[in-house]
Amino acid sequence: MSETKTQKTEKLHKFIARCGICSRRQAEKLIEEGRVRVNGKIAIIGQRIDPQTDIVEVDGKIIKPVEEKIYLAFNKPKGVVTTAKDEYGRTCVLDFLKKHFDLEKYHLFPVGRLDKNSTGLIIITNDGDLAAALLNPRKMIPKEYIVTVKGHPSKSKLSRLEQGVMLDGKITLPCKIELLQKNKRSTRLKVTLYEGKKRQIRRMMKMINHPVISLNRVAVGPIKLKGLKRGSFRHLSKDEIVKLLEAIKDRRLERWEA
Repeated sequence: MSETKTQKTEKLHKFIARCGICSRRQAEKLIEEGRVRVNGKIAIIGQRIDPQTDIVEVDGKIIKPVEEKIYLAFNKPKGVVTTAKDEYGRTCVLDFLKKHFDLEKYHLFPVGRLDKNSTGLIIITNDGDLAAALLNPRKMIPKEYIVTVKGHPSKSKLSRLEQGVMLDGKITLPCKIELLQKNKRSTRLKVTLYEGKKRQIRRMMKMINHPVISLNRVAVGPIKLKGLKRGSFRHLSKDEIVKLLEAIKDRRLERWEA
C-alpha cells in the first residue's frame, strides 16, 4: 500500500469510535461478532477503510462521524446497568437521557462500567478517542471510590491489596486505600484505582474476607460528582473538558495509530 493511500485510510475500529458508536475496544468486539459491514461485506479485525468513500454499517445502519461532541457526568443509581441497551429489559444508564437527547443522532455511550449494585460517576460521551484513552490503563487515570466493607480489615491486608494481587491471570496495578471510618460492624474506605477490571474492588475485598457492602464512584480523573443527585446528569464545563483532555495526554506514550 502506498504512503498516500495509507494516509487516506483509517483503522475501522477507530472510525467506529469516531462516529460515537462506542469505544475502540467495544468496536473491535462488534467487528468480531460480525455486526459490522464495509461496502456490504462483513468486516474483519485490523481492516482499514477510506472514510470518504467506504460505506460502514453497524447492525445494518450506516454510520458517520458525529459533528457535535458531548461530555456528560451521570450519577448511576443502584440497580441500573451500565450499557446502552440491555437484552433482558433492565434499566440502562442511557434510559435516563432519552428525554433530553436524540440518541440515534448523537450516539452517546457510557465510558467503562459500574456493576448493577454499585453507584456513582459515569462519564457519558460520543467521543470515542476520549473513551479509548480513559479506558487505557497505561494512561493511569485515577478513579476514586467510597467503599464500605464488612468488618475491620487490617493494615497488612489493605497493604497487600495496594501492592497488587492476582486477578484474571495478571497482577493488578498498585492502588491507594485510605481508611475513612470504622463503625461497629463495617469499615469505610476511599479506594483509588488506575485500571478497571470487572468488579475489581469487590473481588479484591472478597480475597481478604471483607466483602463490599456498598460502592460509590466519586471521581474519574479531574471529574467529580459535585453533589449530583442519583439518576441525574450534567454537562461537563469547558474547564472540566480541558482538564480531562490534559489528564489523558502523555507525551511519553505512543500516539494512537491513524
